[in-house]
Amino acid sequence: MSVKIAVLPGDGIGKEIVDEALKVLEVLNRSFGLDATWEEGTIGGIGYDVAGDPYPEATQKLVKASDAVLLGAVGGPKWEPLAKPLRPEAGLLRIREDLGLFANYRPAKVFKQLVNASTLKPEVISGVDILVVRELVSGIYFGQPRGIEELPNGEKRGFNTLAYKTSEIQRIARKAFEAARLRSNRVCSIDKANVLEATEYWREVVTELHAAEYSDVELSHMYVDNAAMQLIRNPKQFDVIVTTNMFGDILSDEASMLTGSIGMLPSASIGVDYAMYEPIHGSAPDIAGQNKANPLATILSAAMMLRFSLNRADLADKVEQAVENTLDAGVRTIDLADGGAFVSCSGMGDAVCEALEALA
Repeated sequence: MSVKIAVLPGDGIGKEIVDEALKVLEVLNRSFGLDATWEEGTIGGIGYDVAGDPYPEATQKLVKASDAVLLGAVGGPKWEPLAKPLRPEAGLLRIREDLGLFANYRPAKVFKQLVNASTLKPEVISGVDILVVRELVSGIYFGQPRGIEELPNGEKRGFNTLAYKTSEIQRIARKAFEAARLRSNRVCSIDKANVLEATEYWREVVTELHAAEYSDVELSHMYVDNAAMQLIRNPKQFDVIVTTNMFGDILSDEASMLTGSIGMLPSASIGVDYAMYEPIHGSAPDIAGQNKANPLATILSAAMMLRFSLNRADLADKVEQAVENTLDAGVRTIDLADGGAFVSCSGMGDAVCEALEALA
């Protein structure tokens, strides 16, 4: 069955890394029976440049007419002077909200070939395989009221609102418990219940849902400051982590460094009717256009897309195996090279495609 993918390269290194993922999809079309087409749209800074909107109307129509969305990255200093609603990051928040992408899956797996690329001791990180399930369309990033106001005494104040409804907590917790059932059957819910009422309620709802529907899954709770420490001290204690939008944003970036490079981490953002796949790193404007970026997180995001949206787990396995085989062969981008030989962004994409073809 033919599938259509909306491709949104975005800003900075976005086009470079997405192009390598598309090369992988071309191999799957040619040699493995995938019947996929794709159409590009704009988002972020380039969306503003082209249409005066970081989430243009044409892109809104495109993503809703597609089976899945593959996104690169957004942002860059060029657009920082814009009003907040026009900045690239506003486009990213809007597409998540528009498509109802409430569950963000961020796996942090340490590839055995890259154990020495991490700044942590091999015995600490060997075998680490964590899934962070981050709530994505509520919490402090979306809460109202928010803004910057002038007080009567002339001083200014910035403020944001952290809020979660019962249904929002339940639906993300369900995703975490269900994911854990397919892994090691353990969930750690991260909050700051000792000082934040919104996350005190988060803990209450997660606990009640666990008792009612998921008592077969081991549930623990941890304050976010301790969790940040434990991720570095003893990361293998975690299987599935479920947490709020902001805490998930921070902890998943921290977890990425267990793997040796943020360029290795894919993600899937899942809703009821739509899904979007993207690397967790940013647009890296400092290396944009230099063919230096690591495309593996984007290629692995495409593998997640094959698994979760396109119902081709068999092809997802092939792509992941091709990445493993490429790393086994010693191919590294500069972020993974540790001073040794390295290939370009396109060189890594070519190597993965070659390894994939060998599996046909």
